[in-house]
Amino acid sequence: MRPEVGAHLWDAAEAARLVQEFADGKTEAEFTSNLVIHSAIKRQLEILGEALNRVRRDDADTADRVPDLGKVIGMRNIIAHEYGEIDYEIVWRAATTEIPTLIPILDELVDEARTAAGL
Repeated sequence: MRPEVGAHLWDAAEAARLVQEFADGKTEAEFTSNLVIHSAIKRQLEILGEALNRVRRDDADTADRVPDLGKVIGMRNIIAHEYGEIDYEIVWRAATTEIPTLIPILDELVDEARTAAGL
């Protein structure tokens, strides 16, 4: 695994953790009505999607190990470029149900990248 892939994976894992942290203890109504929470989660989803897009570009084999990679990158593109109407129910569901299951996978990949780099 190339060193830059490890850095992208670390960025992705950190963004995913922040999404989970920002959503923790909140309701969907709080997410949609609180601009700070709303903006913070959207921004971290953008970072997550961009980091994984770079993993896909730089190391297809590692990218194939990330479940729903295309969906994560697609959500990033929709949020970043506001293609059409953003469905915030889907964003909230991703933040609260999909991201928590993604974190351990990203952490495992980060650990593999550290080992490959001799860290």
